Amino acid sequence: MDIIAILSEEFGVSNAIAERIVALIDEGNTIPFIARYRKEQTGAMDDQKLRELSERLDYLRSLDKRREQIGAAIEEQGKMTEEIRAMLIKAQTLAALEDVYRPFKQKRRTRAMIAREKGIEPLAKAIMLQRRNDVPQKLAQGYVSEEKGVPDIAAAIQLAQDIIAEDISDDANIRAALRALAGRSGILRSVQTKKAEETEHVYGQYADYKEPVMRAADHRILALNRGEREEMLKVTVEIDEALAHQTICRAVINPPSACCDVVRAAAKDAWGRLIGPSLEREIRSELTDRANAGAIRVFGQNLAQLLMQPPVRGKVTLGVDPGFRTGCKLAVVDEAGRVLETGVGHFTIPGQDRAKEAARRLILSMARRHGVTAIAIGNGTASRESEQFIASLLHELPGVKYMIVSEAGASVYSASKLAAEEFPEYDVSLRSAVSIARRMQDPLAELVKIDPKAIGVGQYQHDLKQAELENALDGVVERCVSSVGVDVETASVQLLTHVAGIGKALAANIIAYRDENGITSRAQLRKVPKLGPKAYEQCAGFLRVHGSNPLDATAVHPESYPAAKALLERLGYDMKDLRRGGIAGVRARVESEGVEKLAKELGVGGMTLLDIASELEKPGRDPREDLPPPVLRTDVLDISDLAPGMELTGTVRNVIDFGAFVDIGVHQDGLVHISRMAERFIKHPSEAVAVGDVVRVWVVDVDQKKKRIALTMVKDRM
Repeated sequence: MDIIAILSEEFGVSNAIAERIVALIDEGNTIPFIARYRKEQTGAMDDQKLRELSERLDYLRSLDKRREQIGAAIEEQGKMTEEIRAMLIKAQTLAALEDVYRPFKQKRRTRAMIAREKGIEPLAKAIMLQRRNDVPQKLAQGYVSEEKGVPDIAAAIQLAQDIIAEDISDDANIRAALRALAGRSGILRSVQTKKAEETEHVYGQYADYKEPVMRAADHRILALNRGEREEMLKVTVEIDEALAHQTICRAVINPPSACCDVVRAAAKDAWGRLIGPSLEREIRSELTDRANAGAIRVFGQNLAQLLMQPPVRGKVTLGVDPGFRTGCKLAVVDEAGRVLETGVGHFTIPGQDRAKEAARRLILSMARRHGVTAIAIGNGTASRESEQFIASLLHELPGVKYMIVSEAGASVYSASKLAAEEFPEYDVSLRSAVSIARRMQDPLAELVKIDPKAIGVGQYQHDLKQAELENALDGVVERCVSSVGVDVETASVQLLTHVAGIGKALAANIIAYRDENGITSRAQLRKVPKLGPKAYEQCAGFLRVHGSNPLDATAVHPESYPAAKALLERLGYDMKDLRRGGIAGVRARVESEGVEKLAKELGVGGMTLLDIASELEKPGRDPREDLPPPVLRTDVLDISDLAPGMELTGTVRNVIDFGAFVDIGVHQDGLVHISRMAERFIKHPSEAVAVGDVVRVWVVDVDQKKKRIALTMVKDRM
């Protein structure tokens, strides 16, 4: 199989580019490094496409490996033919390969095997020929044998039929035709079980449900699977039996012959006993794999958007972890996230005026003592009550605003070994308040400390294949960290772990070296134990060091320093100009002089030159700064204040297959259904919104009892 040609066609690039990308991957380069620093070789393919290409490369190589294994197994049996070899070469999926291998695979003892042991195979072959004048009863006479366990003609014909049914089931072409039929006309069906009839459950809409297999949405497949695991639903794939039988008969019946009836009966048996159940399992597995991939993709998109939310910089922040019985945990952190003070306030339980007054004095004194300019409130239990109390204090704290922050995963982090090492002097609950404050200041730096699955921006994440989910989410975190860059002098070990080419062990070595020696240049990183030339090449461009060389604080890779310095000199600038915060107009001057001409003169590629110029204009630019800033509030709404038609501004908290949840400041997120997201038709909500987007919405309906809020982003779709 020509893997390069396949990748070239599927990803819309030339064979030469596909070949170079594969070579870069095989050389051990990371995806972020290839995407950022090898643009000329990849045609500027972005990191997401490169990741997809890498995964496809792995699949195609495993397919080739399996092809070789199957070919060797068939050769070993002495049954390889040119026709089988051609079928193996033609197979483009693992399912197609396994279909070819099926007749040669070691099976448990089957009815056909027993029939062959009784010497019936010649009879089965004779019947399958379906010659005009043959009569199965006459053909079977010579196979009756009490000694072999074939007592009469009917038994001989039945045994022959068992062999024919298995041969039909093992036919790769027939299976392919039936697989296509199932894809076109199969129906996914569910009914509730007896257990479900006697129990309250959330699968009411699937109690008697069906839809075409080809149109089954990913989130519905995952819901059906979960309902089946919980024994609330019985799920099946219905394939038209008459059409399936007709498809098989077209392939195996050769009339007119009296033998046709035996073959027809064998075809029916092959479908009902062998092919049908196998195909149903295969379809369910494929649907689940597709739904897994879709859910992981949505999770990854949401996670990336959450991690890349703009930081709220330059603010001394009070973090509030709401609670009832044990009170609300408070933590003040400075602009760099260092803890200044912690405390506990009791202000969420009705009544208890004395406790509330004490909490008011505590919060005001903490805020005034440290110059608090922003308050981050966790969105968990007692968040609503906390928000109301904090909002009531803001008239005494001029200029201070608050923000509701998702605390998903904060408790997981607080109880972790990592948090204990970071804050040994604080108990678990106070660590959570610190985390809430910090995740408003810099979501990326704080959220990388938490298992992505605990952040809560996906759907059915606990039902997904965990290895695939973790691999995908690790890739998302690596991409985000690499695109923002990491300040080596202040980075946590967790943040460094996600830099391309580093990992846990090297991150720990960098921190240990930094704590002992300090790091004042990128070149000094070469002295870190175990950080060899390849690791340095992969990570250096994503690490920022504020030292004597201003290029060390940019995304310019050390391999391009000579070109960057030559460009500055060529344009009449020097490093001092770069230290002043960037040189305006560099990119425009490069373009006016001719990118390719200047690139050739400086010994770099054109795309690399433009990237260097952009960095010289805005050294170490944070891409998150281009996004809309988070919404900071001073007022508070209650769900009872909402009414249909009310216009609000909200922040998208989660994007799922059928819509998006939007925080509109009433503690309970509202749902914008996909049908109300855009005036045009969209296939998926991610085409219209992303996690962290600030959107204008209108209230459609409010159910206070169920705490459900329906919203629309299109005013005339109320």
